[in-house]
Amino acid sequence: MSEWRASAPANIALIKYMGKTNSDINLPTNGSLSLTLEKLRTYVVIQVLTDKTEDQWQCLDEMGLEKITLSEKGRLRFLKAWLFLKKFFAIEGSFVIRSANNFPADCGIASSASSFAALTLASYEVAKDLGKKSLDVNLQKLAELSRGFSGSSCRSFIGPLCEWSDAVQSVESTYENLFHYVVIVDAAKKQVSSSEAHLRVQTSQLFNGRAERAQWRLQAVKECLVDTSITSWKKLFQLCWEEFWDMHALFETSDPNFGYMRPESLFVQEQVRKLWSAFQDGPLLTMDAGANIHFVWRKDQKTMAHAFKAELENKKFKVIIGND
Repeated sequence: MSEWRASAPANIALIKYMGKTNSDINLPTNGSLSLTLEKLRTYVVIQVLTDKTEDQWQCLDEMGLEKITLSEKGRLRFLKAWLFLKKFFAIEGSFVIRSANNFPADCGIASSASSFAALTLASYEVAKDLGKKSLDVNLQKLAELSRGFSGSSCRSFIGPLCEWSDAVQSVESTYENLFHYVVIVDAAKKQVSSSEAHLRVQTSQLFNGRAERAQWRLQAVKECLVDTSITSWKKLFQLCWEEFWDMHALFETSDPNFGYMRPESLFVQEQVRKLWSAFQDGPLLTMDAGANIHFVWRKDQKTMAHAFKAELENKKFKVIIGND
């Protein structure tokens, strides 16, 4: 076999990983909790190169995928991860690695998470055929390997809800088939990368106590996820709202400060506030390191969710479904 394929989903954190205790292996300052977005995926194809001595990265040009262009830094980062995996799995030879997403990259949808998770999974497929050492690798080990390239990528190995503290593990929830979509406010490449954001937030005076605040919310969210009362769902909404604003406040108060919020981000948030006020019910809302808005709905809210989606689309927002 001379071609191997794998794909991995993005994820969106309800409790954020922000700041690192060890940047070399991406150990977080606090635990995080995410929803796996099965419909938003990175696809990786690895092929043997017979006439080249150096590994290459190329965009995967297939129907339904977004054409991406990696910067030289991004290309080298991806190939460095591949070289690490080649060494770990004792894979010999030269290869071309092609990758692409079915969603916009670098805009607050965790493309680095799905990209490195997919690369790790594809490398494992190569290793099963070409690796020179016996394989004793489980999902936890693959997640650990991927974490070294992108911290949040380890959460893309487990779903539908994943907690990442010392290791990754599934999260108990009585909510089945949570419905997710993301409103694209800005699909442009971020001016400040997530990796840079992790460094800068530690200069904010608000970073003191951040780990404790996140850890408290993590426990509170886990408790709410096993209680299907409307009171519990309202508390989940408030916790998620506080959490993403906590993170964005770190961005705005770092030195030098930066931000991802756009007027359109605030407009969408205000529409959600009005929805909750009118019906005493609504979606969970969160943002990642970007301008886009993520919605999470219960399955019994599908009618409301689709009606709200249509309203946003009528206002010329692009909406992408992550789970249905």
